[in-house]
Amino acid sequence: MLNLYKNQYILIISNFNLIFMKNKHEIIAPAGSFEKLVCAIEYGADAVYAGIPDFSLRARINKFNDEKIIEAIKYVHRKNKKIYITTNIFAHNHHVELFKKHLKIYKNNMPDAFIVSDVGMIQTIKDLYPDVRIHLSTQANTTNWQTAKYWFEQGVKRIVLARELNINEIKKIHKKVPKLELEYFVHGAMCMAYSGRCLLSSWQVGRSSNLGDCAQNCRWQYSLVEQKRENDYIPVEEDKNGTYLLNSKDLCLIEYLDELKDAGITSFKIEGRAKSVYYLSQIVKAYRRALDIKNTDNEKKKKIRKIKKEINKLVNRTYTTGFLFGECKFKGQETKFSHTKEEYEFVGEIIDLENKKLKIKSKNYHLVKIRVHNSLLVGDRVEFIQPNCDNIFCKIKNIYDDKTLEKLKSAHGGQNRMVYIEISKIPEVFSVMRKKI
Repeated sequence: MLNLYKNQYILIISNFNLIFMKNKHEIIAPAGSFEKLVCAIEYGADAVYAGIPDFSLRARINKFNDEKIIEAIKYVHRKNKKIYITTNIFAHNHHVELFKKHLKIYKNNMPDAFIVSDVGMIQTIKDLYPDVRIHLSTQANTTNWQTAKYWFEQGVKRIVLARELNINEIKKIHKKVPKLELEYFVHGAMCMAYSGRCLLSSWQVGRSSNLGDCAQNCRWQYSLVEQKRENDYIPVEEDKNGTYLLNSKDLCLIEYLDELKDAGITSFKIEGRAKSVYYLSQIVKAYRRALDIKNTDNEKKKKIRKIKKEINKLVNRTYTTGFLFGECKFKGQETKFSHTKEEYEFVGEIIDLENKKLKIKSKNYHLVKIRVHNSLLVGDRVEFIQPNCDNIFCKIKNIYDDKTLEKLKSAHGGQNRMVYIEISKIPEVFSVMRKKI
């Protein structure tokens, strides 16, 4: 069967195995919940990655269970997009039988691939589903072509490369193993440890990062107690409150997608399953727009710089290009603060554009139903980030309770709070709202 969407032709040989794609470059977005998954798809992701807490490297901020993950697979496939299931923990003995039991839920609803790092878990998947696609997780630390070649010969279709690779190393891997698909992280949090293999969380608070339970101790504030290493000093900027010695800057490669394409990368991955729909919507939209700009566009670089300005409005730890261009090991650390100061506040997301109970006399104003995330007041000037169009601005004329329909002076987030707002423009469904602080 031949499906057409967004100028991509996909030949579907089975219900889970996509083997031909005309436009082979894809944006892969994180999905920490079903709500975030829908957001990622609506804002332009070609694929999403998700997993349940027991076998994924996001154990705490993860709302998926067996039932919800199957619902997610069905939803994504209805949208003619792809979903990769993350099962990338380093399994211990007690995980083995639990994992076998979990895999059976996919029998009639197969994902497009499993993302795996543990050899035993790869074999378990193969035993049950011999034809399913396996993507090797970045946690497996693939840093050379010989290792990539080995995994390809074992049936791995794609490798999520280690973030420690520079662009020349990526090119060599592609040259040596040209039929192997290569995926690379282009945006999101970076870890101070080698490809996330960190013991700091286990040591300090007894939570294993390699089982998806990292406490992110590297983002905490530390004070320097003792330093003694001849002629090899760590650059530390410390004030009376200490320093963020281990706090890695965030990765941002939106200006270098063409270089990554030329190096052999086919899939551009965004980190952030624990991030909000507000964050996710803007990052996915930004990379979608950047990737879709044609090389023949004379203003391509200018347009991408403009897109990056929008990314800069989000809270971040300042940005780095990571190891892509061979930066030294300390250049990617942000020691002055844990993150940048917020300029905008995420105040809501559009749920519906219609309401039959409330009627507005003025034809110049419209009602939209929103889920409130932070304080919202009558008279606030808000900005709507839309999935497919440019941002729009408008002032809130009135706020109504979604159940009693009475007028409110303000609305506040929490407990899935819903209200109607009266505004002069109609934003797209799935738009997110923010206001300047």
